[in-house]
Amino acid sequence: AGGAAMTAEAPVLDVRNISKSFGGIKAVDDVSFTVNRGEILGLIGPNGSGKSTLFNCILGQSRPDKGKVEVNGKPVLGMRPCDLSKRLGVARTFQMLQVFPQMTVLDNIILAGQEHSGTMLGRLMGASDAGLTESADRLIAFFRLGHLRDELAGSLSYGQQKLLDAAMAFMAGPQLVLLDEPAGGVNLTMLEHLKDRLSTYNRENGSTFVVIEHNMEFVMSLCTRILVLANGAIIAEGSPEEVRANPIVIEAYLGS
Repeated sequence: AGGAAMTAEAPVLDVRNISKSFGGIKAVDDVSFTVNRGEILGLIGPNGSGKSTLFNCILGQSRPDKGKVEVNGKPVLGMRPCDLSKRLGVARTFQMLQVFPQMTVLDNIILAGQEHSGTMLGRLMGASDAGLTESADRLIAFFRLGHLRDELAGSLSYGQQKLLDAAMAFMAGPQLVLLDEPAGGVNLTMLEHLKDRLSTYNRENGSTFVVIEHNMEFVMSLCTRILVLANGAIIAEGSPEEVRANPIVIEAYLGS
């Protein structure tokens, strides 16, 4: 119980003074922020503002030049993404879909579960599903993909594949999920569905999300707090209403 109390006090994600340069150009410039348990934090900004580089620094795809990152009070810089997932319950989605088109929806989700539990090779070698079918079916039902359960992922619409991609990220029951442009290329109907499922998952499971997104309406209606990045630095922070009305933010977008 003491351990739970201690982790509850620490932010789920604590990013301190992260900087990253490429060829003399600062992609991320001394960025600091925290994310508390159960929050849905939006990270927005014009193209080239450093959002994806910042994500990559947080999640081990890229090593920052300086700064530190903690998850639930534990330093994570230098940890591999798979270790972040298995040991600290951190998951992410990418701008590019990570689904396997020649596998069924069910098998994609089972594979994601086995990747997180370190038995991906077992699946590929034709071993049993290690009891993951039941968990996968719960997620399929939650994301309302039941009618597509046994369809090949490659036969789904782009929006349906985005939903599947999200479901795969949740297979390990993560505490913290970083979503990289989940709304990109998705039609309005599917977008509402995705937003509803993410909001419901957050509410029912107390999971914490950080969402990078270009679609302003999606961010404004999903997120509880928003950070605005421009030229690698945070230029504004606040509720969706505050950020929408902030002249600095309006200028950053209109000027890009």
